[in-house]
Amino acid sequence: MSNKIIIINGPNLNLLGEREQSQYGSITLKNLEENCTKKSKELNLELKFCQSNVEGELVNIIQDARKNFDGIIINAAAFTHTSVAIRDALEVFKKPIIELHISNIYKREEFRQKSLISDVVSGGIFGLGANGYILAIISMHNLLKNEN
Repeated sequence: MSNKIIIINGPNLNLLGEREQSQYGSITLKNLEENCTKKSKELNLELKFCQSNVEGELVNIIQDARKNFDGIIINAAAFTHTSVAIRDALEVFKKPIIELHISNIYKREEFRQKSLISDVVSGGIFGLGANGYILAIISMHNLLKNEN
């Protein structure tokens, strides 16, 4: 039986490839999803990949994940710095969670250097570009393997 993971992407990540390529690179969200799906299959993980610009939708996705997924990888994007609601939903998940950011939030503007979710996740990957998603999938695979 394979583990099921969900990758949740927050606001404006649907514009990858168009916005601030110096920070986020040229990969599109569709290409990123294809890369993640390929890596997940190699590791025998079932993957759902989603994105929303709406805070409440992300909270609902996280809450629903409690019943259907063994782990969450989340790039909450701007909501990382502002959303207590997303933080609270993640805290209730009680399974492995990896916080992910394409850019290094700790080398950016001061307001981006505070993560409201870091203290409720298992670990984080920051500033390694789109490759961070692949590293997060590998890390989640290892976390879940060690749990079983």
